[in-house]
Amino acid sequence: MQLYNVIDGERKAPIGGEYIQNINPANNEIISMIPRSGAADVEEAVNAASEAFRGEWSHFSATQRADLLDAIADRIEDRLEEFALAESRDNGKPVRLAKIVDIPRAIANFRFFAGAVRHDQTGCHMMADALNYTLRKPLGVVSLITPWNLPLYLLSWKTAPALAMGNTIVAKPSEMTPTTATLLAEVFNEVGAPKGIFNVIHGLGAEAGAPMCSHPKVKAVSFTGGTTTGRIVAASAAPQFKKLSLELGGKNSSIVFADCDFEATVAGVTRAAFLNQGQICLCGSRILVERSLYTKFVNALVEKASAMKVGDPLAEDTDLGALISLEHREKVEGYIQSAIADGGTILAGGKHPSLPGAYKDGAWLQPTVIADIAPTCKASMEEIFGPVAVIHPFDTEEEALAIANSVEYGLAGSVWTSDIKRGHRVAAAMETGMVWVNTWLHRDLRVPFGGVKNSGVGREGGVNSLAFFSDSQNICVHLQ
Repeated sequence: MQLYNVIDGERKAPIGGEYIQNINPANNEIISMIPRSGAADVEEAVNAASEAFRGEWSHFSATQRADLLDAIADRIEDRLEEFALAESRDNGKPVRLAKIVDIPRAIANFRFFAGAVRHDQTGCHMMADALNYTLRKPLGVVSLITPWNLPLYLLSWKTAPALAMGNTIVAKPSEMTPTTATLLAEVFNEVGAPKGIFNVIHGLGAEAGAPMCSHPKVKAVSFTGGTTTGRIVAASAAPQFKKLSLELGGKNSSIVFADCDFEATVAGVTRAAFLNQGQICLCGSRILVERSLYTKFVNALVEKASAMKVGDPLAEDTDLGALISLEHREKVEGYIQSAIADGGTILAGGKHPSLPGAYKDGAWLQPTVIADIAPTCKASMEEIFGPVAVIHPFDTEEEALAIANSVEYGLAGSVWTSDIKRGHRVAAAMETGMVWVNTWLHRDLRVPFGGVKNSGVGREGGVNSLAFFSDSQNICVHLQ
């Protein structure tokens, strides 16, 4: 299969004529060839988005934009099985996970922001002799750059509010997971969206992503990905004073106190460590357990991790699929070897499961639990982004917080305790943008999403997304 860029509603081959292989990580076979786009392709897409911004789209009311988002959501829902299968093949994740998490969440994103813009309220401030009111105005062309771990989920999280506020889009999905972005562009055509409001450019970050960030007609850049790449994006966008949203890496701690609901906590912490093969920026890959509970908890965690089924992504009973690529698996295994060199003990996993037939060459790795390393070791301090969790004991609340806050990241964390006062106290003391108490990844789309320190700049979600994708204009009317 050959994929194309989608510009002004039309399929476009790359101007340079070059293509990149899209590999299924579960069997290491080629799924499709995708455009290796460059600055010329970006120029064409930005110009199409710029023209569309000034065209019929500029006359759409908030209600019409919301209706379009709802129509997109309905059409994705109609094609849910197709989207889920495409996501599984591109990513290696279980198709069951894509069916119950990735694609439903993308649908929910479009519906949520349709409702949000319908009910959006802006400020009104009375003075003794004047009335002030605030308008939200679209920015124009925005660039959306999204990662490979949750492809449609995160693309829709940006696309829906950008369109809700009246912008037009040039989007670049990861070159490793290009298919669902292309299917989404098809949906835009199917529902009769104005041409050019959603354009998809495929390719490598340095060749396609970079010109999307630096193009003078692009008014905002929303990027989700690694911290190293985020620095490059920021350096490119900042000199032109573009609006910038960066959702970057994380090294998140799950803090477990001895008074927790044991069974629920073991299940929740296991899920936080290994969901989506541990390839979620919010994963709790650093598990801190109060010493009096440590041995019991470690045994239960190891039992849970060891029982997880790794294998065929198309099987309904598969818990973990393949990692995104063989190269990424090698990187993850490097952290395991680093932990062993630092004196760590592999309590579970750490090996390649043996799979038959077509899947024998896939990027498989067992869920891995590592103990007996210092919290300052590389495997405990750096983002691994794989099915690897390190576990440390602690004696006091203060020690747990010191360990949790010692990393360069500040994205998320969780606290597990039956003492609700302690839950509030510890959560507030964590240096992160988000904390869950006695749960994990329990999301309300209205709340702020984002991190501190090296985990990013800005917030997404609810009114934060609407504000990012618009400019506020205050109008003061003198009352005679």
